[in-house]
Amino acid sequence: MTSPRKTRRDVFEFVEPIGLRVLVRKDEPKRETRGGIALPDSAEIPTITGRIVTISAAIENDEDLPLRQYDKVLFHPKNAIPVDFESDNQLFVVPAEDIVAVFRRETQTPESGEDKTDDSA
Repeated sequence: MTSPRKTRRDVFEFVEPIGLRVLVRKDEPKRETRGGIALPDSAEIPTITGRIVTISAAIENDEDLPLRQYDKVLFHPKNAIPVDFESDNQLFVVPAEDIVAVFRRETQTPESGEDKTDDSA
């Protein structure tokens, strides 16, 4: 009996951060201001926001770290490690201590009038 051979298309690759780290997909750099003014490439505003793609098991089990998959975050890029995994190279492994903010949105429920935090920002 012959074992089936795996082709390149059958292999599923993923990146799993280890320790207190997350995998972040960096947002596209801004090429236009909010007012609609197009910026030349030399004046590009550095973007250090992104969405968490994956969190490590250590962060998932740590109640003191309010980080979850798909959260939009602001991070310090100095210690972010680029991951050469995709052609656009927008993935970075970021230490949890370099995540400086998580974007949250508060919504008001119509029946109670109370604010609730919406994590789907």
